[in-house]
Amino acid sequence: QVQLVESGGGLVQPGGSLRLSCIVSGSFTSIYNMGWYRQALGKQRELVATITRGGNTNYVDSVKGRFTISRDNAKNTVTLQMNSLKPEDTAIYYCNAVLAVLGIPGVRNYWGQGTQVTVSS
Repeated sequence: QVQLVESGGGLVQPGGSLRLSCIVSGSFTSIYNMGWYRQALGKQRELVATITRGGNTNYVDSVKGRFTISRDNAKNTVTLQMNSLKPEDTAIYYCNAVLAVLGIPGVRNYWGQGTQVTVSS
């Protein structure tokens, strides 16, 4: 069984910062790409940022220069540092990881339960 557990969401004023963290645990053998997605009320889930095992990153245009994704391969964690937050960043943020799991051929996509980020004055 594999679990992705997020932490760090909350309420912040416009211009503020939040740091989201996600830890992967369970019976996996390798973690490949990791990332953060978000889903605002009434909208589809969208990619925010991804990072490869080697540290190559990709961001949606709306967060470039404000958000930074990083990972610690030794600790099986991925982090999203969010600065200069805007009301339009309000959403549920989901951690994502592509894993190779014991006893299951190939790789699979796994998701955390989500953490609410609200940017409001």
